[in-house]
Amino acid sequence: MAWSISDIPNLTGKVAVVTGANSGLGLESAKALAEKGAHVVMAARNQGKAEAARDEILAANPDASLEIVELDLGSFESTKTAAAKISANHPKVDILINNAGLMAMPERRTVDGYEMQFGVNHLGHWLFTAGVLDSILAADEARVVTVTSTAHLTGRVVDPDNVNLEDDYSPWGAYGRAKLANFHFALGLQRDFEKHGVKAKSLVAHPGLSHTNLQVHTVEQGGGGRSAPFWAWMARNTGMPADKGVLSQLRAATDPSAKGGEFYGPRWGNNGAAVRKPVLRRDIDEGIKNLWLVSERETGVKFDFDSAMEG
Repeated sequence: MAWSISDIPNLTGKVAVVTGANSGLGLESAKALAEKGAHVVMAARNQGKAEAARDEILAANPDASLEIVELDLGSFESTKTAAAKISANHPKVDILINNAGLMAMPERRTVDGYEMQFGVNHLGHWLFTAGVLDSILAADEARVVTVTSTAHLTGRVVDPDNVNLEDDYSPWGAYGRAKLANFHFALGLQRDFEKHGVKAKSLVAHPGLSHTNLQVHTVEQGGGGRSAPFWAWMARNTGMPADKGVLSQLRAATDPSAKGGEFYGPRWGNNGAAVRKPVLRRDIDEGIKNLWLVSERETGVKFDFDSAMEG
């Protein structure tokens, strides 16, 4: 039998944090985790959409335990503030799903001056995860799931000498690089967990081709070029609905048999049941090394395990 939401164990007493929980896969993650009894922190930039998403969940599940925290991953200040708030309110975080992201947009910069897709999809999640590390390590066998894409297969390892893709920007190229960064981040974080002997696990997942508002936004922004309408059509007509596409990240986050460093995605590449996938990249060591160098240098933040474990 294919893995489904009914396979998620009882999560009563657990705290789950989902970035980008106001729509799409983030909203579906929040719905499923709340349905299974978790207290879900919905971390999102657009507070109006977050409130509407919360109301939607409560309408179907009046007993859902939900909390909204404002999080703009394109701002170091906002990200640090959100992480500090969550850590202060929740001494233990059992599940963190780094779900939020941007896709194939025109060239833009974050408020801190970084190429937008890399800044939001990776640097923001780097800061956010580091900011709640104390709470993650205080939980019993916490899970950190970072959401990538099949586009990571087309991505290039981040170049420490050209973080912002100056004179080398393309919307899809930047997206592939950002999604590869998500992939390398998840695997590198698992290495750190193992190195420090902690029980937390880091996994990576991708949703395949799912019909969410991500493709619509790409077309509206005009960043995906001529192929953007095609992929929007494909997602609408051949993609999985969001409640199916979300299963890979939910399985990575909750399946008791899932192990750190594993990769979950649809069986048939972009469609199908959520299954464990092989980790095929040959550039993992280089990718992790470059990513850690760039992330620590540009954010000024390291994963401080010693302080987190003392706390």
